[in-house]
Amino acid sequence: MRIAVNTRLLLRGKLEGIGWFTLETLKRMTQNHPEHDFIFIFDRPYHRDFIFSDNVTPVVIGPQARHPLLFYIWFEWRIPQVLKKYKADLFLSPDGYLSLRTRVPQLAVIHDINFFHRPDDLPWLIAKYYNYFFPKFAQIAKRIATVSFYSKEDITRSFKVDYDKIDVVYDGIN
Repeated sequence: MRIAVNTRLLLRGKLEGIGWFTLETLKRMTQNHPEHDFIFIFDRPYHRDFIFSDNVTPVVIGPQARHPLLFYIWFEWRIPQVLKKYKADLFLSPDGYLSLRTRVPQLAVIHDINFFHRPDDLPWLIAKYYNYFFPKFAQIAKRIATVSFYSKEDITRSFKVDYDKIDVVYDGIN
């Protein structure tokens, strides 16, 4: 199987919660499953430390997605191009962002939906983007992973997603 992965949060020296989750999960997945090919999709030059095994092919595409307009360009235009070019069987997104413009099955990891309950805690445009797109991402995802049963129930209730479509994968210690 060829699995394309959104690895834009793997930033050397700048890993935060989702970045650490991405690193620890992908390191184990790639090393424990040499029978699969992984396409790591970065939005900027990457560090070789993030290429965990021989079954990983790194791809860098622009623009650097750090603003809602750039999120849109990256996920709705650039990601479908990469998925098609590399003939991906699955798109895995550890930060929950998906593409509405591809037929490739997608798996989103949605850690929580605080943005839905507290949009005023975010810059206006980011809150608008999240609250417009993430319910759509949850609907189109083949599967969703989240980090707690509370988040699973919250996503089910708030985004009207089938409870059985969501798997709980707990955060670990790094």
